Amino acid sequence: MAKQCLECGDKIVGRIDKKFCSDGCRNAYNNKVNKDSKNLIRNTNNRLRKNYRVLEAMNPNQKTKTSRAKLIEKGFDFNYFTSIYTTKAGTIYYFVYDQGYLPIENDFYALVKRES
Repeated sequence: MAKQCLECGDKIVGRIDKKFCSDGCRNAYNNKVNKDSKNLIRNTNNRLRKNYRVLEAMNPNQKTKTSRAKLIEKGFDFNYFTSIYTTKAGTIYYFVYDQGYLPIENDFYALVKRES
């Protein structure tokens, strides 16, 4: 009895443990199975990448200050960050990977880069 491809139903030739007749069928099958969760993850990662690029471009010297308006103008989304760091004094930094920002007075932000 010949095995059939899980995607297209064609006969599978080759190793006994193969599930697909080609890479194209394997990709199509897995894309269908993971579609919903992948969209959420892809959209979140795209927003994080955008935020990272904005912070990196606006903070070339590892430490600077900018306004909320300038960050938003560049497409920064304050809802997406990867971690929060609270100092012993209670100061809260938000990080997108190693690029961080600290809300300061009058809608300004201190931009920092965390040491690796």
